[in-house]
Amino acid sequence: MPNFSIPLSGLTAASQALAVISNNLANLNTVGFKESRASFTDLFYQAFGTNGANDPIQVGEGVALGSVTPTFTGGNLEGTGVPTDVAITGNGLFVTQKNGVEQYTRAGNFTVDAQGQLTTQQGQLVMGYPAVNGIISPSQTLAPLLISQGQLIPGAATTSIQTQTNLDASSAVGDSFSTPVTVFDSLGVSHVVTYQFTKTASNAWSYQLSLPAADTGGTGAPTVISTGNITFNPDGTLATPAAPVTGIAITGLADGASNITMTWNLQDAAGNSLLTQSSAPSATANTFQNGYGSGTLSDFSITSDGTIEGTFTNNQTLALGQIVLANFANPQGLLRVGQNSFQTTLSSGAPAIGVAGSGGRGTLTGGSLEQSNVDIATEFSNMIVTQRGYQANARVVTTFDQLTQDTINMKQL
Repeated sequence: MPNFSIPLSGLTAASQALAVISNNLANLNTVGFKESRASFTDLFYQAFGTNGANDPIQVGEGVALGSVTPTFTGGNLEGTGVPTDVAITGNGLFVTQKNGVEQYTRAGNFTVDAQGQLTTQQGQLVMGYPAVNGIISPSQTLAPLLISQGQLIPGAATTSIQTQTNLDASSAVGDSFSTPVTVFDSLGVSHVVTYQFTKTASNAWSYQLSLPAADTGGTGAPTVISTGNITFNPDGTLATPAAPVTGIAITGLADGASNITMTWNLQDAAGNSLLTQSSAPSATANTFQNGYGSGTLSDFSITSDGTIEGTFTNNQTLALGQIVLANFANPQGLLRVGQNSFQTTLSSGAPAIGVAGSGGRGTLTGGSLEQSNVDIATEFSNMIVTQRGYQANARVVTTFDQLTQDTINMKQL
């Protein structure tokens, strides 16, 4: 008699495969979605002995869905311009956590919650290495990443100053030229240091550095913080001082900041003199100092290794933290839990968590999103083939039904 269970198993398997294909197509536009592939396996076999060559005679008992395997090939990247969006190119998944449960995702359409923490669209915290004073230590424990628009960095005192200045060689003895440089104390408060150069002889000048008396709690004439002499070679290059002027100190600041000790650099990184004398009007082309005032976070970006670089209102750039990636020995063994998330299983193995671009992990692109890796043409082709399989098994059911009916009708004959 016909065994209806065989074509019925084909119908069931084909129906499940169509569900997999349907889910792939339904998630065609889901950020970071990874398509799945259905694979069939044959069931047990009924043995009817052997033939004359002693080969086994077996009849199969149907088919079953053997596996549904996600494919972790990369999807196309789409630029969004949103700073919290991050796309992975290559291997790895983002590490997230909610209510103490660690999960993993390829969807990088993150946002910032009311506490300034980087989160997924479902409220899971994005984990990584937080920065302490702009320094990131990969040896620390994973923690939520904080990006607070109100985040403040304190000012830093100036320790190095320089000016690119030309002094007019045709100036008369006694002529002077002054130029201001803004410096900062340990509280981030700015102070204006004035350079005054006075010609004392041919190829010779004196200098005086001063700041307003009020800055040190006084009144009247400016407070002089450094004096000295300068000489030039006949070609207009600086002869003396031959070394940077060190120990320029500002003490007793009225705002209560720590004393400032500065070095005046007279050469640039290439060894060229920053102070020259030529027959041209005395002028300062530019000034430089390495201090800055306090500032608040105004913008941020994410680099290829996952570093979140914050830009502050004082024009400083500081690392806020670093997004990490998790690699798995068998990513196909991960368990889908919905909402673009995966959990580990015995099959997937434990996560190898580290910095993007290292240990076989992929790189990150900020301001972009990874699209799903579903190929609509492939899915439609698979749908046609699977539908034909379903149709063929349905035809076998009707054929078996006809055979059964013919058998029943034999009694009437």
